[in-house]
Amino acid sequence: MSAACGVAGAPIGHRRILRIATPIMLSNATVPLLGAVDTAAVGQMGAAAPIGAVGLGAAAIGLAYWAFGFLRMGTTGLAAQARGAGDEAESGAVLARGLLIALCAGAAIVLLGGAIVALTLALSPASAEVEAMTADYLSLRLWGAPAAISVYALTGWLIAAERTRAVLALQLWMNGLNAALDAWFVLGLGWGVSGVAAATLAAELSGAALGLWLCRSAFAALWRGAAARAGAGARAGRRAMALVLDRARLRRMAGVNADILVRSVLLEAGLAFFVFRSAAAGDAALAANQVLLQFLMICAYALDGFAFAAEALVGQAFGARDPAALRRAAMLSARWGLGCAAALSGAFALGGGAAIDLMAAAPEVRLTAREFLPWVVALPLAGLPAWMLDGVFIGATRTRDMRVAMMQSVPVYALAWAALTPLMGAHGLWAALTVFFAARGATLALRYPALERAAAGCESGGALTESSAGRCR
Repeated sequence: MSAACGVAGAPIGHRRILRIATPIMLSNATVPLLGAVDTAAVGQMGAAAPIGAVGLGAAAIGLAYWAFGFLRMGTTGLAAQARGAGDEAESGAVLARGLLIALCAGAAIVLLGGAIVALTLALSPASAEVEAMTADYLSLRLWGAPAAISVYALTGWLIAAERTRAVLALQLWMNGLNAALDAWFVLGLGWGVSGVAAATLAAELSGAALGLWLCRSAFAALWRGAAARAGAGARAGRRAMALVLDRARLRRMAGVNADILVRSVLLEAGLAFFVFRSAAAGDAALAANQVLLQFLMICAYALDGFAFAAEALVGQAFGARDPAALRRAAMLSARWGLGCAAALSGAFALGGGAAIDLMAAAPEVRLTAREFLPWVVALPLAGLPAWMLDGVFIGATRTRDMRVAMMQSVPVYALAWAALTPLMGAHGLWAALTVFFAARGATLALRYPALERAAAGCESGGALTESSAGRCR
């Protein structure tokens, strides 16, 4: 297979990259709208307590669900590799394993619902009115955990199959239904905070159902593969179940997901450290940095489209044992990512001041944010290698490398902060964050040659086929 080809000989070119990336970028653009709609709905009640209760409950739910976000990335990489290897039955089995993990995790959250509510209220004490509303909100929302976490696995499989338009359709359906039900339950029926929770619960349940329907070809492929090996009927069902519950493949999926979880926890810890240290610089610096972090979120949402394209195409090339196609997928995705990052940097440089003025009214916050704005202008380009290589390594399921690279980058971040803050003051914190992003990219880049060797079957200790031996010389 040539470098210009991917699965089934489909060319890896600019059009294919954009076909994957564009729907993801549009889908990501809808994500912030959900919280805004929920807040706007309860905001019409004319009191502060409902807004605070929804914010507090949504933050607790988001944290609980975020812990299982590894399912999206792990499912994408493993399913893409199965597709690249021409094993559609295994691709379907990957999704089934992801859904099994999601159901178990969701059931655990439901069973621990009382403890989650108590912990949320203990960590964020509020007025009795807010706490009562928050408890009502969580008591409803937690029932959606199995469905909400299942959507991670379903989305991961759709990305691996390059069906990102379906991902966009799924996101639009869930957010649109949520908004419509918010209006009905809260404004029409007067259910208040419980109405917001009920609307989101209904959107999550219907989203999981729609996702299962969109992924029906995965289950059909799993059944066909089982029937081809064991015959139709009950024997095919047992064969399919045996494939899904294969211990070696379950262990591999568990290992991939565990690595991603550790990497994600360390990344979130690094960002949380930035926020906490911002508080030490004063209220104006904390508020300014919070405003500027929204620019960073825009970068992440925009570049995700090209990183997801790399996940799907690199995963397929890795499964096909085609390092030339892998390199082409990585390079083309990175080129588009570079163009996007440069455009974002330019937009921040030209319009960042106006955006700051829209988000903050306090003069001291505006002034401080404008002082730090050059760092935000630089971050899209400084962080591009990390964002894009994350996609490459997820696609290749080289998650141990990701975990180790993050474990190396965090101490570099801490040392940079310790060294630069005394010299640069509050700017030292931004400089350290920039170093953190650059270190993540550098530590992954150092591991990229080994990833290509693995795709060619050239890693030490691995048996070389006749076709791969030439590529390893």
